[in-house]
Amino acid sequence: MKKAIAYLLLTAAALVMLYPLLWLLGASFKTNDEIFSSVWFMPPRIEMSVYGRAWQTVTPYTMGHYFFNTFKIIIPKTVFAVLSSVIVAYGFARFDFPFKRICLTLLMCSMFMPSIVTILPKYLMWNEMGLINTYVPLTLPSLFACEGSFVFILIQFLRGIPKEFDEAAKIDGCGTLATLFFVLVPCIKPAVISIAVFTFLWTMNDFLSPLIMIHSVEKYPLSLALRLSVDSTGQGYEQRSIIAMSVIGLIPSIAVFSLAQKKFVSGITMGGLSG
Repeated sequence: MKKAIAYLLLTAAALVMLYPLLWLLGASFKTNDEIFSSVWFMPPRIEMSVYGRAWQTVTPYTMGHYFFNTFKIIIPKTVFAVLSSVIVAYGFARFDFPFKRICLTLLMCSMFMPSIVTILPKYLMWNEMGLINTYVPLTLPSLFACEGSFVFILIQFLRGIPKEFDEAAKIDGCGTLATLFFVLVPCIKPAVISIAVFTFLWTMNDFLSPLIMIHSVEKYPLSLALRLSVDSTGQGYEQRSIIAMSVIGLIPSIAVFSLAQKKFVSGITMGGLSG
């Protein structure tokens, strides 16, 4: 009986969490009046043509073009973030060097600095280099382990792996990097996947950084393309087309999270325990 009640409560909680997504999907088939007149998610009719209009957008480019631009940012940024965070965390977890504690303290302090504080200095720096309106300002910083929280998570994981693993690898002829990538990284795979998923989702949802760094509509990612579909007055546009674009834009994030869900949850749980 207790198990049945627990399952019932979990199912009810899951429905509450999923309802906004169900409403979003249903609202993509509603008119403007229907969207604001009821909170019920089921539409009175289903017209798939709205997704055709949403895919075409109100710009000269389709959503496929904006998806391609988005992935030109996401893929290198995710690879750079994972690679740099793993290497930096390995250095802090396994080696002693001068001013190690100070460097680690500064890295941890960066976790509490709001990103908005660095927007203006970064813009001025990239503008001085002539790289504004390119994807370099959005991807290259990730090559330098700029997310302190990722490094911190990986340090905790690496500290939980016995150093005997390193010694055994060294006896087998592995160098420093070979030990990291062929011995230690497989042991911390949940954490690495968690970092990749976080980077993917954050980049997919990022609006402010592309808005500041990218000026050309041709180079806009999907987040800015959604904004272009709303006119300057905020009136006179078809709400369901915007919502349909949002539904399409959610598909990659949902797919990535679903595929990596097991490792992602494991990484978060183990990270919390090791911390």
